[in-house]
Amino acid sequence: MRSIRCLLAALCLAAGFGATPAFAEVNVGISIGINVPTYPRLVPVPGYPVYYAPGLPANYFFYDGLYWVYVGDNWYESLWYNGPWTLVQPAYVPVYILRVPVRYYRSPPPYFHRWAPSAPPRWGERWGPDWEARHRGWEHWNRAQAPRPAPPPSYQRQFSGNRYPQAPQDQDALHGQHYRYQPREPIARERYEHARPVPPAAGRGHGRGNERGDDKDKGRHGPPQ
Repeated sequence: MRSIRCLLAALCLAAGFGATPAFAEVNVGISIGINVPTYPRLVPVPGYPVYYAPGLPANYFFYDGLYWVYVGDNWYESLWYNGPWTLVQPAYVPVYILRVPVRYYRSPPPYFHRWAPSAPPRWGERWGPDWEARHRGWEHWNRAQAPRPAPPPSYQRQFSGNRYPQAPQDQDALHGQHYRYQPREPIARERYEHARPVPPAAGRGHGRGNERGDDKDKGRHGPPQ
């Protein structure tokens, strides 16, 4: 089912259809040159609902139920700590990920070095005026109203080496069994719902089918304006 959705999304993008899905997915399971053989140590970014991995030589984060990495001027997300990774277009990267200060990027690109370590990267400078116009004020927010960090899926610690599930359906099934968190942020929820289809049996057995059905339309709001 996932492969069919991804193929349809790619066809829509190629054809230039206006009704492109909000998740704007391009490729799934692509190689991005990152290998995380064991579950990483995740540390909260102070004052942000985001974790980073100080022990990895990568720009590696966890936010609102998903792992995020920044490699080669692109953002990727995954449901599991070592992929497979999915390319995410700039318009659909959650804003709290974008707000993380430069100092928490463990493998920053060269152009990051001219930016203040205590401030977020200048995404508007990197992604152009169109992105900047659609995201005015993205770097300003009420820190007192920031959501609490989502609990990391630490159950994945037991799956490493040969035990790491490679098939998406195996990852989805295990995640559904062990991790009950539901994302709050609309873009993250859209990404999460697409990355985590619930098998019919699991949905009936745990009552999650109705939860996903009730929230389905709430997460499809597109990028922040």
